[in-house]
Amino acid sequence: MHKGYVALVGSPNVGKSTIFNRLLGTRLAIVDDMPGVTRDRMYGRCSWLEHEFYLIDTGGIEVKDRPFQEEIRIQTEIAMEEADVIVFLADGNLGVTKDDMLVSRLLRKFKKPIILAVNKVDNRSKEANLDDFYALGLGEPLLVSGVHGIGIGDLLDKIVSYLPKNIETNEDEGKICFTLVGRPNVGKSSLANAIVGEDRLITSNIEGTTRDAIDIDFRRDERTYKIIDTAGLKRRGKIYEAIDKYSALRALKAIERSDIVLLLIDASTGIIEQDKHVIGYAIEQDKAIIIVVNKWDLVEKNTNTMQEFEKKIRREFKFLDYAPIVFVSALKKQRINTIFKAIDVAYDGYVSRIQTSLLNSVMEDAQIMNEAPDFNGGRLRIYYANQVSIKPPTIVLFCNDPNYVHFSYERYLKNKLRETFVFDGSPIKLIFRRKSQ
Repeated sequence: MHKGYVALVGSPNVGKSTIFNRLLGTRLAIVDDMPGVTRDRMYGRCSWLEHEFYLIDTGGIEVKDRPFQEEIRIQTEIAMEEADVIVFLADGNLGVTKDDMLVSRLLRKFKKPIILAVNKVDNRSKEANLDDFYALGLGEPLLVSGVHGIGIGDLLDKIVSYLPKNIETNEDEGKICFTLVGRPNVGKSSLANAIVGEDRLITSNIEGTTRDAIDIDFRRDERTYKIIDTAGLKRRGKIYEAIDKYSALRALKAIERSDIVLLLIDASTGIIEQDKHVIGYAIEQDKAIIIVVNKWDLVEKNTNTMQEFEKKIRREFKFLDYAPIVFVSALKKQRINTIFKAIDVAYDGYVSRIQTSLLNSVMEDAQIMNEAPDFNGGRLRIYYANQVSIKPPTIVLFCNDPNYVHFSYERYLKNKLRETFVFDGSPIKLIFRRKSQ
């Protein structure tokens, strides 16, 4: 399901990061009066009514030659190329500037819906100065204030009216779609070749060989799969080349299109903090996850090596205790079959539906065995459970008060479901709702 991508562009200090934070309802972007604070693109997931989309914040483009200006311009053009909708922000206090004219000329290269939003219009007296913005040739300006929230609802309405419809296509129906992610040079392309059984992808020991996401359809044991190879994801703050940012956005899109995400870890170098960052995209999107330890042939082993490495992974990835761990060598094509076993189990759990009577029986037994703790002035009582969707399995629990749910008890309920049903690799989503009287 394509959620859509929206890019915020404009000259420096027009309030892009303020609008970004306002739309997301967070303080994710750094806001400062100093021009040029935002250099790299930032991403955030935004929702409005029944629509979801990714918002991309960009650095300011200006005529004046400043440090990193060429890099910022390239980054912004990449964001505009990838976006479904472009929001061009200008400053209502300044009127049309030379920088605005420069941005408007760049926008003419892209045949995308463009929304002209004039920021910092905090009172009616400033509206008299807005006629000049029609000269940009981008239609009627939308008046907003990121600081005070004026016009934000109208801006969101306009954005979602241009977004692609969230309708799932039948293109991948019946296929198990999975993506390989990991830091650069971890062996993703080599593993893709080993999985497919032929050299379909370019491989190299030079970081950054893969620049784009590549889809490959194939069959194995009467099941159809789609593998999406992605460029290596580097940690934020370490990416300065435009091509790396471009690859990161493509990887994000690849994860969105997948059912299962395979996180590759380099056995020869061990686990680093960057591995946790890489898998964050998949966790945010509720994807099934498998941890693949590659280059296992390079590790000196004894009888306990694999068990010790697995314990270390569990310590470092406590939030992924449901993800299976497999050990392979893409180069030597060793243990590749263990990946498919894990993928099949994870996918079956990801799309499984639990019979309502069985689900309620498990929830009832769980409460009898371990009563919920007192929390927020009350004790949780679950009356009824019903699974409402798959990918991931999503269960609504009707209870006396959702405010009584302690995170530890929610985790306990998920563990009870995992003990009863096979959800290896698949997340479980619980939604607590107050039972109507």
